[in-house]
Amino acid sequence: MSDDKGIAASMLIRGTTVPTVTRQVPIKELKFYPDNPRIYSIVVVDGAKPTQEDILERLQAMEHVRQLVQDIKANGGLIDPLIVRDGDMVVLEGNSRLAAYRHLAAGGDVRWAAATCTILPADIDDKLVFALLAQYHVKGKKDWAPYEKAGFIYRRFKEQHVDLQQAAPELGLTKDEARHLVNVYQFMIDHGDRDPAHWSYYDEFLKSRKIKKARDEVAGFEDFIVAEVKSGTLGKAMDLRDKLPVICAGNAKILRRYMTGVYTFAEAHEDAVVAGGEHPTLNRLKRFRKWVTEITTEDDLVDAPKAIRDVMQYELKLIEAKARKLKDLLEKKKSQIG
Repeated sequence: MSDDKGIAASMLIRGTTVPTVTRQVPIKELKFYPDNPRIYSIVVVDGAKPTQEDILERLQAMEHVRQLVQDIKANGGLIDPLIVRDGDMVVLEGNSRLAAYRHLAAGGDVRWAAATCTILPADIDDKLVFALLAQYHVKGKKDWAPYEKAGFIYRRFKEQHVDLQQAAPELGLTKDEARHLVNVYQFMIDHGDRDPAHWSYYDEFLKSRKIKKARDEVAGFEDFIVAEVKSGTLGKAMDLRDKLPVICAGNAKILRRYMTGVYTFAEAHEDAVVAGGEHPTLNRLKRFRKWVTEITTEDDLVDAPKAIRDVMQYELKLIEAKARKLKDLLEKKKSQIG
């Protein structure tokens, strides 16, 4: 129903019916929402709350906001209303569009003095606000960058105490995927690096099992890599993904030389490759040897049913014969080279 106060309606958020009013609101009354995932990722760098002026400046410098200015001007206004919380008049969803409107309004044209807004109650629960933002972005209307998504689910889990089992589906994630995002985001906080551009490096850093072994066993390794990422000496994130595990899986002295500055990243990787750290055949042999020598392997063999044990014994005989032949082949090749 429409009147001079706007169009009354409602919005369903996680099973809760929230009353809304859609109407024109003067731009000067609206405020940016610092906790919006996109705003949070670009302006909350040192953990300090940004001012409204900080947010406006950062947003208006972004290419997608400059494009929005042209789109809004061409369309003659907004296609989708801004989502606003009554009372403080904070724009929960649509901060980039607000920045574009502010740019247009600065020219003095009265067409941009007000924008269409859907207003939510002033006392709406923060958990419903975050659930609403998740609905907007999970549905594909606007894609969040991984760092933005991680920051969102981190605050849901750490600050609002929403279990990951519940929060993950809001973003179309499994619980394990959500936990990884939280862990990477926490890693960045713990190591004093909130630069969204570095997200991919730490994402790969915490994914690799080979790198994890070095993280667990080598003192100072994590701090060293963080310093390398911050300084830009690692190249692209894919270089860390593809090359650092090779260095970590190689001879321990190669990693030590890299960390002490004797080797550059490229030199350490090259040395590790020469030493066999990236050779697929060698890696397959190592994995097989590791499995064979595990104590649990003996138990698995002995505890198997007799019929299975007989087949496994036959397979081991074939492996033994082939292994002896391959070993002799390598010895012969070594003698020829010598």
